[in-house]
Amino acid sequence: MMLEGIYHKCGFNDCYCLNENELKINLHANKSVKRAVLMCDDPYSKGISGGNWTGNPVEMTVSRTLSLENIFSVSVKPEYKRLQYYFVIYFDNDTSVCLLEDGIHSTGYLNRCELVKHYFKFGWMNDSDICTPPKWVENTVWYQILPDRFCRVDDGYKGKFVDWNDVSCIDYKSMYGGNIRGIDSKLEYLASLGITGIYFNPIFKSSTNHKYNTDDYLTVDPVFGSNEDFANLVKRAHMLGIKVMIDAVFNHTSRNFFAFKDVLKNGQNSLYYNWYYINSSDFAKDGNTKDGRYYSFAFVSDMPKLNTNNKEVADYFTDVCKKWISMFDIDGIRFDVGNEISHSFIKHLNLELKSIKPDLFLLGEIWTDSSPYLAGDEYDSVMNYPFMFSLDTFFKDKALCTKDFINQINYCYSLYKDQTNKVIFNQLDSHDVGRIITRAGSYDAFIQQIAILMTMPGSPCIYYGTELALDGQNDPYNRKPMPWKDLDCSEHQSVFNQVKALIAVRKFDCFKSEQPFDFFNMDTQRLIHYTRGTDQKGFVYINASGSDVDVAINKNSKIVFSHKYNNFKLQTGGVLVIVD
Repeated sequence: MMLEGIYHKCGFNDCYCLNENELKINLHANKSVKRAVLMCDDPYSKGISGGNWTGNPVEMTVSRTLSLENIFSVSVKPEYKRLQYYFVIYFDNDTSVCLLEDGIHSTGYLNRCELVKHYFKFGWMNDSDICTPPKWVENTVWYQILPDRFCRVDDGYKGKFVDWNDVSCIDYKSMYGGNIRGIDSKLEYLASLGITGIYFNPIFKSSTNHKYNTDDYLTVDPVFGSNEDFANLVKRAHMLGIKVMIDAVFNHTSRNFFAFKDVLKNGQNSLYYNWYYINSSDFAKDGNTKDGRYYSFAFVSDMPKLNTNNKEVADYFTDVCKKWISMFDIDGIRFDVGNEISHSFIKHLNLELKSIKPDLFLLGEIWTDSSPYLAGDEYDSVMNYPFMFSLDTFFKDKALCTKDFINQINYCYSLYKDQTNKVIFNQLDSHDVGRIITRAGSYDAFIQQIAILMTMPGSPCIYYGTELALDGQNDPYNRKPMPWKDLDCSEHQSVFNQVKALIAVRKFDCFKSEQPFDFFNMDTQRLIHYTRGTDQKGFVYINASGSDVDVAINKNSKIVFSHKYNNFKLQTGGVLVIVD
């Protein structure tokens, strides 16, 4: 009987409200635990003093298997909106212990009337504490656009740009001249692909091609067009059923932002001196900021870090967001460097912005476990880099088996509440990492990962050009201009059609984001097999092994996507998606 690794916290992601009636309870246990029973009841069921309180048994089931632990879960409906509970944990040969808030005890401990028992207690199911991300996000398929590189049409702006079809000399400073009217002209193209949401990298005035060093948060960069152009684009997107999310760079500004320019001019006498983290009197000099003269993003001198703990800063950028909603009618905001912004600022933003637009989607850019920001009063979701990296590792490391894949994906979906997992922002590439076709190393691995992206819970996003298998290592090569002149070539059309077909899979009820998933085939082969749905069932097979696999389907099943599947045989590198 091993007791290490058995734990539970009353709160956070271990005990939380699914909705106004249901409470989700998770217990973490080592692999020697065979069974878990939740003993629960209202804390006052035996009177205010709680004498002789025992609880009623509710069987728990294993919801997630991880490499070193199993997670037992159950949902209950407390009649009076509060719950007192403990766990009875069983091992082999029917030995058992109890887990209370103060630790593990023998079952006999509960019979000792002279001792005060430290039961877990969930105080009250307050409506305002329930995590409720916007429902529309659950089944949105996103498309990320870097405006300078997506499409250019003549809008009268005269600038010096690199030839759109020349990527031979691309570098960090290359300007290709993509613009909003160009994007607008391709909205029907995106709709035909099955896209229902666009995530824009920054669009506001800045000196760089990426626009992450913002000069003016209320003026669309003239290279891209005008505020009116963007407002018109959003209106047209909405008519096509496409939501729009823009990038908010509130962790830092540029040195040309009015507040930092005033600090450069007036030093400590500036009204905006405390908007930043200035640590030296000679802070104005050029060069990276590793000397600590002021804090900046990644030591980049042209990205001085904002003090988002400062109320004036919080109020200013909250007002900016309100103006974005008013000016453009946007549906979501993505927050750059989302884990370096203060919790107090994001809580303030959430409260203020949701009061204006309750279904506004707030997305944080965080690359690691983001639980502290996902309690329900800050971000609605985060960019799910753990998911991306888990797939990346499995397909690159051939020594890993199916069980390793299952453990890692289960880990990703064990990090957050069920509500958050329904809107988790899953992606395979972005402007910050190498493109998926390049990292995957083969077309088979590329299409297999796209299939997983589109058939797992969450709100999937593809990076512009991924639907054509656009390649490229890290910046600047992952930011090539969209190859529109080659769009009709057979190779690109073949990829486009396969990606489109995989996006269309999400229209089936069993592949909706709210539907559960379960893994099969826990052997050591690299065949991934999981199901989705309850009433309608979806089945996914990914053959990442080195040999072909027999996969028989019944006559009532419908193949909704296949790659390298013939005569009931799924070839190595193949994908099969079935709906019953």
